[in-house]
Amino acid sequence: MVKKNTCVFISGKGSNLKSLILNTREYNFPINIKLVITNNPSAEGIIHAKKNNIPFLLINTKKNNFENIILNKIKEHKISLICLAGYMKIISKNFINNFRKKIINIHPSLLPKFKGLNTFERILKENEKKTGCTIHAIDEKLDAGKIINQKFFFINSNDTAKDLKNKTQKLEYRAFPEAIIKIYRYN
Repeated sequence: MVKKNTCVFISGKGSNLKSLILNTREYNFPINIKLVITNNPSAEGIIHAKKNNIPFLLINTKKNNFENIILNKIKEHKISLICLAGYMKIISKNFINNFRKKIINIHPSLLPKFKGLNTFERILKENEKKTGCTIHAIDEKLDAGKIINQKFFFINSNDTAKDLKNKTQKLEYRAFPEAIIKIYRYN
């Protein structure tokens, strides 16, 4: 099996990055992570990249040409899939058009509900009965691309936003790899 070169974009702890790295050790898992990109110099996920000898790029998104820098680095590493794993910047239409390959994102709700930020607080405020996570393709609209995979759980009456976050993250560690397998199953 020829594994697809993949880049993971992160902004924080990198727990989904860590989960994906563990999955790449499986012979039949269809990707190898060849690059990690972050916009946050304090992102703990950089530690996972370093521990696993994965090159990483710390990008200043305030620079005018930051997307070109990323695109050049992605080309250099022959990337065919980008996984957005807690990356807290919107990917521009220009970037999407220039990459022209697969970009997927993980979102902590059952899309199309609760797009954007402050998801867990909004879920509780709306008295939802269940929630979960969604892996979807990226397009020009925020959290609106084709759904690839979803997982859900029922909300307990005493759950806090922190409880929802913890439960959702546990689902994400299964849902993200499943989505990647689904993408490459027939390729």
